[in-house]
Amino acid sequence: MCGISAFLSHPGKASSNERTKPQAQHVAAELEESLNLIAHRGPDGRGRWLSEDYQVGLGHVRLSIIDLSPTGDQPFHDESSGIHAVVNGELYDHEYYRDQLASEFQFVGTSDCEIVIALYKHYGLSFLSHLRGEFAFVLWDASRQLLIAARDRYGIKSLYYTVSQGKLLVATEMKSFLAFGLQPEWCVPTLRDQSWRTESRTFFKGVHRVLPSHYLVCRPNEKEEQKQYWDLEYPDKHSLDPRSEEEMVQGVRDRLLEAVKVRLKADVPVAIYLSGGIDSSSVAGMVADLMKKGTQLGSEPNTAPSNMKCFTVQFDEGTGADESEIALRTAKWLGVDIHLVKMDEEALAARFEEGVWHSEIPLPDLNGMGRLALAEAVHAQGIKVVITGEGSDEHFAGYDAFRADSLSEPDYSWPALQIEESKREEALETAVAQSKYGIFGEFSPTVPIATRRMLNHSHVTSSIARVGNMPFADWTNTHGDVAPETALVEGFDGRVRDNIKNRWHPLHTAQYIFAKSFMPHFILRYNGDNIDMVNQVESRCPFLDHHLTEYVNNLPPSLKLKYNHEEKFFREKYILREAVKPYVTDEIYNISKKAYMGPRKFWPGGPLHQKIKKLVTKENVESLGFVSWSATEEAVEKAFTKQEPMALRRAITVAQFIVLGQRFGVKPAGALPN
Repeated sequence: MCGISAFLSHPGKASSNERTKPQAQHVAAELEESLNLIAHRGPDGRGRWLSEDYQVGLGHVRLSIIDLSPTGDQPFHDESSGIHAVVNGELYDHEYYRDQLASEFQFVGTSDCEIVIALYKHYGLSFLSHLRGEFAFVLWDASRQLLIAARDRYGIKSLYYTVSQGKLLVATEMKSFLAFGLQPEWCVPTLRDQSWRTESRTFFKGVHRVLPSHYLVCRPNEKEEQKQYWDLEYPDKHSLDPRSEEEMVQGVRDRLLEAVKVRLKADVPVAIYLSGGIDSSSVAGMVADLMKKGTQLGSEPNTAPSNMKCFTVQFDEGTGADESEIALRTAKWLGVDIHLVKMDEEALAARFEEGVWHSEIPLPDLNGMGRLALAEAVHAQGIKVVITGEGSDEHFAGYDAFRADSLSEPDYSWPALQIEESKREEALETAVAQSKYGIFGEFSPTVPIATRRMLNHSHVTSSIARVGNMPFADWTNTHGDVAPETALVEGFDGRVRDNIKNRWHPLHTAQYIFAKSFMPHFILRYNGDNIDMVNQVESRCPFLDHHLTEYVNNLPPSLKLKYNHEEKFFREKYILREAVKPYVTDEIYNISKKAYMGPRKFWPGGPLHQKIKKLVTKENVESLGFVSWSATEEAVEKAFTKQEPMALRRAITVAQFIVLGQRFGVKPAGALPN
């Protein structure tokens, strides 16, 4: 719902921390300019707070969702304790905590985000476990000289940090750091081993993410430190689940309904993103059912489903990406208002550079441009909030890439679906062959055996660790040859690696890897908050509610991805289908998973080809410094003359890095000196 930028000075051993007036004016101007760079995130208000000595600053641009009055403006303050905070996102159950803490904390308004300071004062750092929702924040405790910056459990909201010119900088988007004088440099080691896709480090030297479910702590003149406050957990794979299937189906239904319901609360209009899949369709169906029973959808007073607006991308016929016809049938069945957003190749190409700049992520696909157009249409209707379906595939096993891991070991927790060993091995062989191509077609047969053992021979890893693999310049080999799969698994702590090796079913390992890497660092940036907020639209994700996922993670693997050995047929997200069956059409209930990836074939001379040719020139590629021009030139040629999917992804990825390099003003990476 907002954008934040903050700094903490490291003044050194100077006897006085007081700044001169010109210095104070300079740092205030830097904070103001950092907010200008993310002003699109908050058109409804702007606030800033600077400590008396100008050593600490908090800035905020506001998109008003809850409490539209000035009492919802930020930063928030508790002057008596010297605590100040800026918060981005939505915090649910805030009414409960207001009632609980009213006797000890003086609330100024009714903003959900105001509970951050109250909870911190009441619970200390343990207050993080009481936060439910999509959030990121920075809090300064003057009495303890302590800065705390935290991010939600799944990474729905972004949060980055770096140290530049004697200041710790923290912001919603990396572009804010430019205002403080940061001159970004490519981090070639993280580019080479692709660890920027899975770890705290980014592709810029010294620029880090606050990881999902982590918080950052720092004091003046001390090094910052990240710590984890929550993690995904799964049961021991040898433990028998005593529950009935009916009980578990109802458990999912109840928790998903509740997760949807709390996300309908807003003082502004709320809409739904509707595709042709079961995730968004089930959300739309539950919203329609809740409205029939009297639940208000945002600020809409009429609870008839016909007052619910749904928005759907309509790609050209023949692209293989259009789901609008299915969405239209779902909307008709629900009796809701649907708006189709036309996206042809020209519209995709026109949004290419803006999509990369705002997402700050190179992803070898074009669905982010479709998401950008959706948010434009929502904004044009005066709507500020949308309910979306992200997170379902990761927690309910919706990807085809999960199939091999679901069969690589028996599911001892659910004997009713045990498969005869010979039949399981036969199905596994087929699934392994299919898994080599993953979601994006990336695959390497040369993963080190020690890495494979650490991953318990996971089949899904390469498709995640190598997404958007690039043709690197030969000189980058001087940084070593660490396999991306190795970097990925070594990025987890020892406890997680032990669970992968000894305790978790391989399907749960695959889900963990997706939820910790591809989902927060790609999907939720390229098809989530960063893109939606370009047009001042807040996206809320009921499938990423920890009350729901903590329950789902403890369900038997074979009830998530169910295999019928007689018909040799996989039923992905089986238990979700059963849970949402009353809210979706038979067509949606029976439909197979189709990843939302946008069109994948483009012809020579078309709008996208022209865009790529304009960006991917020899001069621009060489300005990156770490990419081979000859290999890139070959990829561009094959992408459009032969419609080779892998070549297209190479070309798109290089083009995206070129856009980022130009807009961030990054100098070329160079070979190490002799």
